[in-house]
Amino acid sequence: MSGDGPRADTPRADGPLQVNGGDIEAALQRIAPYVHRTPVLRSRSLDARHGIELFFKAENLQRMGAFKFRGAINALLQLSPEAARRGVLAYSSGNHAQAVALAGRELGIPTVIVMPEDAPPVKLAATREYGAEVITYDRQHQSREALSAGIAKTRGLAIVPPFDHPHIVAGQGTAALELFEQAGELDWLFVPCGGAGLTAGCAIAASLRWPGCKVVGVEPAAGDDATRSFRSGVLHSCHNPDTIADGARTAAMGVVTFPLVMRHVHDMTTVEDADLLLAMRTLWERLKTVVEPTGALGAAAAFARASQLAGASRRTQPSRPVRVGVLLSGGNVDLDQMAGWFGRG
Repeated sequence: MSGDGPRADTPRADGPLQVNGGDIEAALQRIAPYVHRTPVLRSRSLDARHGIELFFKAENLQRMGAFKFRGAINALLQLSPEAARRGVLAYSSGNHAQAVALAGRELGIPTVIVMPEDAPPVKLAATREYGAEVITYDRQHQSREALSAGIAKTRGLAIVPPFDHPHIVAGQGTAALELFEQAGELDWLFVPCGGAGLTAGCAIAASLRWPGCKVVGVEPAAGDDATRSFRSGVLHSCHNPDTIADGARTAAMGVVTFPLVMRHVHDMTTVEDADLLLAMRTLWERLKTVVEPTGALGAAAAFARASQLAGASRRTQPSRPVRVGVLLSGGNVDLDQMAGWFGRG
């Protein structure tokens, strides 16, 4: 376990819920002209291997390569004209950075992105290519939140947080709404979790479309703050966890996402980096699609729990296999780095 214990500013687990199903439905209509309706991928060999039916929502094929574009474009579309003219600031290790940069380019809104110096080079390069001004910082000695707040105040920029905002959560939840439209009823849905914007949004969407679907948030074992928070009902944090899932190194859930997770999510779980690499390799080989480490979190957990899910289904519904949705949240990966990881087994 890696962590700093409970946060001093711990919000209540039963705090105010700021996003509902109607918000996600409205977001889906709002962002439809800008986002890809990503496909749902299937694999007969994986279904046979695990004894369940798997439906992979390929947000790695979303614009800029991750689900984050949904939340970013939803948030920027709701800026006032004056705020849009001044521009926005975002802080991120990569995918949210690219998402805000691309959304800004699409809408003609200036963007400033604060990123760690050791962010994956492919994500730094892509953020700049989308037209953003990138400001780097040392994550070991600087707080990105404090740095970002100072820059935003000086320049008069609106901050677009990576997960802890109702417009972000609503936008991310549209991925699950699409999945339910494409795949129909699901028994389970496994979703990668960092700050829980995607996890919360997908869980709200499930409660709207298929209330019987159990949503599970999945973290890297080294960064298990959301899982510990879910178990205890008290918000915990992890400082810079050591994991290959760079998109899930978020310190803690937020005042928006924490109550939503406690209300709508069925369970939280973790996977080790070694199992995450194995799941990635399986997805690359069987689905013929590039998925980054964070993007494979849900798949790793679904594979690990498959026999348990299949056994439970045989006892309760012997006439049909359990139907399991998996969010593949992103595909922005350094291929040289991945070749090294795969090469080491």
